[in-house]
Amino acid sequence: MSATPQVRESAAGLYRISDAEPWPYRGQVAAVGIGHSPTLRRWDGDPETCIGAWTIRAIREAIADAGVAPGEVDLIVLDRKTTGGGSPWPAGTPVPPEIAARFHTTDDPLDGVAQLSPEWLLRNMPELTGVELVIVSSMCMSMVLAAAIEAVGRGLGTTCVAVKAWHNFPGRYGVRGANSEPTVTGPGKYGTAVAGANSFNTAAQFRRYLHKYGKTRDMMAPFVVNSRANGLLMPEGYWAQHDPKPITVEQYLNAKPIAEPANLLDNDIPIHAAAAYVLTTAHRAADLRQQPVYVLGHAGAGRVSGDRYDGLAPRSTVETLEETEEFAAATARRVYRSAGVTARELSFENCYDGFSFLHPFHIEGFGYAGIGRGEALDLYQTDISIAGPHPVSPSGGNIGGGRTRWWAHTDSIQQIQRRAGARQISVPANVGLSGGFMPYWSNFVVWSSTPDGP
Repeated sequence: MSATPQVRESAAGLYRISDAEPWPYRGQVAAVGIGHSPTLRRWDGDPETCIGAWTIRAIREAIADAGVAPGEVDLIVLDRKTTGGGSPWPAGTPVPPEIAARFHTTDDPLDGVAQLSPEWLLRNMPELTGVELVIVSSMCMSMVLAAAIEAVGRGLGTTCVAVKAWHNFPGRYGVRGANSEPTVTGPGKYGTAVAGANSFNTAAQFRRYLHKYGKTRDMMAPFVVNSRANGLLMPEGYWAQHDPKPITVEQYLNAKPIAEPANLLDNDIPIHAAAAYVLTTAHRAADLRQQPVYVLGHAGAGRVSGDRYDGLAPRSTVETLEETEEFAAATARRVYRSAGVTARELSFENCYDGFSFLHPFHIEGFGYAGIGRGEALDLYQTDISIAGPHPVSPSGGNIGGGRTRWWAHTDSIQQIQRRAGARQISVPANVGLSGGFMPYWSNFVVWSSTPDGP
């Protein structure tokens, strides 16, 4: 590498969280390559499957898929953290010496194992000779991708790799680190820490939702069953690779309770995997291997203070259903304004579903298929399959593929490129929506088969 790339430690200024104006770079940025590692339930200790190794694999596959030379990549957007907080490296446990023997390490032995620094990545990908800027994003692929899209639009790079990885170590997820202590300290003691499962708050909101709109929990069954079915058609996903069995309505309704009314199948499964996308200018995309998928706009929810980008704060310690609904609706208005489209012009949606109950909040906010508040479960009773008129979560989402928060983006790009395989929806896939994660902190992208949109 000819020079040391600049590392920008915050992407906070790249998120569109309050500006309701049309995106100035509409149709000028395109996705052209996708790369995935295989999936594991938990890391097996092999250096070749550590999160750093699988990140490298995903990036190389995305670059090859796009048909660009590695040296042409001039911008990388990544998240240093590779855990959602539920799977820290076990305290006092040494990193296997095979890692240092296999990779070029940094001063931190956890690099490439339980985190991912720009320095580690570039040391171990010497073919990336043209990288001039690395932007550090946060939280999930939706945030990484939104920052990458905006950066390319602003001219901070012309060939960008957006990459995110999630590790999962042996042990019970979420019952490690501070959560394993007999008492809870810090802000966590006011809210979810006293409730148990991560899905508790969303489950409480959904219980209120059922009461408010006169719905029943079993009306969620078609969504969860459909999501697993779609996920089994995504070869990159966990269930497709490790347990390719559909689930039935009866299995869903009788699954182990987790946080009433949520059961085991309403919660995504933590996995060990990495994914990457190549984004470039619309002009450059015209000459590459894959059909370009153009970005019409992006926007989300959150708050920026200096270099910090955080979620919206609820009025009290626990976010209410009504706050969630308003966050989702405000985000939808911002996204549609950004992209210059309406709900009627969406061919499909891939909204976040890490807990299944989040999906109704998102699609009601977006008014997908003409629905309003309290009507998502009614939509689920119709044909929401990939063969139906209003495909719901054709990616299968986290429920159908495992906890990664990127299946939505991969599927949306593949649907528009007409290379979703057995998942290809029956209606023309011209405009799609993908994003997540929670209504209080999210980023969504509107994708199109043409730079001018519908």
